[in-house]
Amino acid sequence: METIWLTKLILAHLLTDFLLQPDRWISERKSKHFRSVALYLHTTITAFAAWLFIGWEYWLVAIIILITHTLIDIWKSYRPDTTIFFLVDQLLHLLVILGCWWFTFYDWSRLQTNWQEFTEDGSLLIKITAFVFVSYPCGILVGQLTNRWSRAVDKTGALDKAGQWIGIIERVIILVLVLEHQFEAIGLIIAAKGIIRFNESNRTEQKTEYLLIGTMISFSLAIIAGLIVLRLS
Repeated sequence: METIWLTKLILAHLLTDFLLQPDRWISERKSKHFRSVALYLHTTITAFAAWLFIGWEYWLVAIIILITHTLIDIWKSYRPDTTIFFLVDQLLHLLVILGCWWFTFYDWSRLQTNWQEFTEDGSLLIKITAFVFVSYPCGILVGQLTNRWSRAVDKTGALDKAGQWIGIIERVIILVLVLEHQFEAIGLIIAAKGIIRFNESNRTEQKTEYLLIGTMISFSLAIIAGLIVLRLS
């Protein structure tokens, strides 16, 4: 019941905030801010959809979503249209949903117990540590290990931090595959990466070798991290 209730709230948010919100409503909100009629129409539909999904007895939750969604969207209308503000906007909506779910089904007396269970779950903590490692720390390590070759490679024309994000996503995927014992899929990823990265005739041999060694180091670190987790957990 608790999981279904939370899923319904998230589904209502996704439907009304993305599928059922026309672009012209967003444009009107950005230009008129709190004076936009479309803003209040959108937030009313969002609250009503949540109310409809979770049941009429949870009317207070619908009111909370209506008020908070309106305030968050007004705040968002004054912000630049950038990725960071989009993510903050969605995070705030999600926190409201999680807060409603928490106060509806849980009490504060269980918080200490849940936290203690989390901190004492060694297997979970090891996995979390591994995922943190293969993100930015591992990227910095790869950068340090390839630094001697990086200075000799021409990086003009490359997207800002695109390689960094590609590396993080690759390592996370590989770590998940190792933990699920899907080693064949890792081979497919390496093959696909080789086709994409090294099939350009205008790329110099020097840059190809640099990309290859960086990729191999990155993949190796993710695989080693996964094997360590399997060994310890």
